[in-house]
Amino acid sequence: MVVRTLNVNEHILSANDMLAENLRRKFADSKVFVMNLMSSPGAGKTSLILKIIESMSPKFKIGVIEGDIASDVDSQKIQQANTDVVQINTKGACHLDANMILSAADTLGLEGKGLLIIENVGNLVCPAEFNLGENIKVMILSIPEGHDKPLKYPLMFTESNALILNKIDLLPYTDFNMDELRRTVLAMNPTLQIFPVSAKTGEGIQEFSGWLENRILGR
Repeated sequence: MVVRTLNVNEHILSANDMLAENLRRKFADSKVFVMNLMSSPGAGKTSLILKIIESMSPKFKIGVIEGDIASDVDSQKIQQANTDVVQINTKGACHLDANMILSAADTLGLEGKGLLIIENVGNLVCPAEFNLGENIKVMILSIPEGHDKPLKYPLMFTESNALILNKIDLLPYTDFNMDELRRTVLAMNPTLQIFPVSAKTGEGIQEFSGWLENRILGR
């Protein structure tokens, strides 16, 4: 008997990519710009989203899709910022996929929105593999995580359009090497845009928001 091997991962990604292309057309037809925001747990995705809402909501109507394994804690924070939000609970899955986003986008409603932010599940591995029909992928690395993370999780850094270095207010209390981090990630991804920010103090938020606004207007 011949043993046949099925590459399940390849099949799943292929099916996801087909759905993602449908999503991309849907977003384009609705004239909404989509950012897929990724990071490890606790890096500051929700805090950054709240700062982006504060900075950019006067110019763009913003919607948020929140991805978590469980709970709606972050969605409640977004809702308190008077922003439309839909919660996805994956119940164990370590990432969002195109099928989840398709359903959530219909529930959220895209009409009139200029920016849709997808907060992916906290994970430095799986989210980068799954296309969600987004315009850009942005990842957050927090200073306490260390400057060696690109060597351990390279795909996240090579797939992203921008890297946000969050919690730079903690730099004096860590051994994080900013120069080494820049050398490492730019060797992997020479076009990667790097933004040191602090979601706590607001430092660097305007620089990132300005870059994001230019991407929205110039798509």
